Amino acid sequence: MATPAGWRREGNLPAELTSFVGRERLLATIRQRLQESRLVTVTGIGGVGKSRTALRIAHQVGGQFPDGVWYADLSRLQDPTMVRHAVNAALGIADQSARSEADTLTEWLNPRRLLLVIDSCEHLLSACAELVNQVLRSAPQVRVLATSRQSMGVPGEQTIPVAPLLVPGDDDSESPYVNESIQLFAERASAVVPGFSVDEENIAAVSELCRRLDGIPLAIELASVRLRALSVEQILTLLTDRFSLLAGASRTALPRHQTLRAAIGWSHELCEPAERLLWARLSIFSGDFELEAARYVCASEDLPAENVMELVSGLVEKSILLSSNERAGVRYRLIDTLRHYGKEWLDKLDETDWVRRRHRDYYLQLAERGEHAWSGPRQVYWFGRMRQEHDNIRAALDYCLNDSAEARTGLELLSSLWFMWVACGFAREGRLYLERALHACPQPSKERCKALWVLAYVRSAQGDTVGALDAAEQCATDAVRVGDSIAVILATKMQGTAAFLQGDLHKATALLGVAIEFHRSGRELNPGLLPAIVELAVVLTQQNELTEAESLLRDCRQLCAERGELWLRSYAVWATSAIERMTGRTTDAVMSAQESLRIKRHFHDVLGAVLAMETLSQLAVDQGDPTRAARILGAAQANWQLFGLPQFGSPFFSTEHEQCVKECKRSLGEEAYMAAYQQGTTMNFEEAVSFTMGEIDPGDPPVAQPAG
Repeated sequence: MATPAGWRREGNLPAELTSFVGRERLLATIRQRLQESRLVTVTGIGGVGKSRTALRIAHQVGGQFPDGVWYADLSRLQDPTMVRHAVNAALGIADQSARSEADTLTEWLNPRRLLLVIDSCEHLLSACAELVNQVLRSAPQVRVLATSRQSMGVPGEQTIPVAPLLVPGDDDSESPYVNESIQLFAERASAVVPGFSVDEENIAAVSELCRRLDGIPLAIELASVRLRALSVEQILTLLTDRFSLLAGASRTALPRHQTLRAAIGWSHELCEPAERLLWARLSIFSGDFELEAARYVCASEDLPAENVMELVSGLVEKSILLSSNERAGVRYRLIDTLRHYGKEWLDKLDETDWVRRRHRDYYLQLAERGEHAWSGPRQVYWFGRMRQEHDNIRAALDYCLNDSAEARTGLELLSSLWFMWVACGFAREGRLYLERALHACPQPSKERCKALWVLAYVRSAQGDTVGALDAAEQCATDAVRVGDSIAVILATKMQGTAAFLQGDLHKATALLGVAIEFHRSGRELNPGLLPAIVELAVVLTQQNELTEAESLLRDCRQLCAERGELWLRSYAVWATSAIERMTGRTTDAVMSAQESLRIKRHFHDVLGAVLAMETLSQLAVDQGDPTRAARILGAAQANWQLFGLPQFGSPFFSTEHEQCVKECKRSLGEEAYMAAYQQGTTMNFEEAVSFTMGEIDPGDPPVAQPAG
């Protein structure tokens, strides 16, 4: 199948932050194997440069793939059941439906010609092998470049080992000045000490240093950092002394994996005691983290919080920690090999469980802060913040769910993150975690009640109304048993949402009305109840109670404006556009629907966006532009299918959709309608939103051929 003409994403390949030195023959070999095979796995020991080599190759061959190069880093993932989800997320497939992730991935990849780079597979080997095997079978134009410490054993796999860099003496005919190990040392050293160069005075020492380090890039880079305080000769002397303790003076007696450990261990020993302690404790983080998190998680009597900033700076200077300037501030991370080394020391110190609890507590508090602030003026900040903290949230959840003693705290963390699961594009992941946690905590409790109404909310967002009703009814039953009146009302609201999606308007009116009255009483401002206002307004609109519905929405928009709330406001504005359309205010309706779509861009709210797109397709018909309507319908339906259940599987939304399709076909004729519709299906989400907003035009319209 040909690549869709409208798909123009270039992928998500990270930039190369440092220069790439040497390995021209290896790069040529990998490029050739990628031409010959659809799966190439780059293998090698830790620190040898597998990930960096794969990244260099991906940048070199990117132009050969019309649909881009897509990068999935699995180094931070701990749970093998989340591998497919992590790859889907890396591809931008924010699927919120209850469908199989395998089906979603297959459907997305099948027509595309792209390179998928899967980095760090070794700790999730079986799950990665299963996923890659499925990709190769279901997507004939996709190629996979993987990195792992061992091969995956998938049929057709080409395995290419990444050896350490050549060191002086490996090639007798080579000048040491052009040796790739020495070139790497010189490049990294000049970044540490401006003006540094390899010359006649230090070439012998640099050559011996690179030989001692076996040409392992990470070891060479760690050694180069020491030039801030030591000469090359001093570095060599100290390193030689350390190696002699392990394997005597013979280089050949020291296996390369032990060489790397020795080099890391030497860097570890050269750190101050407090820096070593912080290194060990920081290893508990998954991915990057902020200074505030490091202070909270790592501080103790022997490591005061006020000293953490200085110690972090010291680890950055020694290239143990990497730092990056993000929009929200500076963030730090340990590269994978150094993180594993730190974890070994954390285990030796017998602090692993204590630090993991501190880590969990920090992210529980962060989730609770986000929940309480969600309906306020910093909503967009919290959307971005929690997506940024995703890896650490997963690590905290894994800690809770792998220890029965922590299961109830896991429920607290999961339910506090309801806005992340429902509003930030992680419905599928939230459902998996919630179901797992509820299974581990079968006894009724307030924590379980909250998790049940959150699960009902998530299932409704996926279009699984039967599952949503089941969770809401369980919540109501448990809430009565434990005396949780607020959970009873929230369960009632979730039952009303399910009834609304099922098209049972009278039941929905009654149930949602109860939730709204409770909200209006002022006893509870839980944002989980606020969507009931919009949902009831939509139900009233369907029942032609337009005045009451518009009044509800006006109050809702006013409440959102007072709070600085945007996410729910986007739904209220969308629902208002439907009433404006029904009352002949077409221009106002278009403006409202586009305002809704504009807000939804802040949250990458795919399902909410396609609702607004459906409304704008209906308005395009009203304005006499069925070709545009058909294109929007195609774009909306394609994104429905990729990101969720079309029209939520709801008769309410399906009826409106089918009526619009019928009107377009009547105006255009079947052939012209299908041509315009198919053109819409080629647009990705960003293009679809831009087209619907009138910002881009994907091409000339098909020639209309009216029926009859």
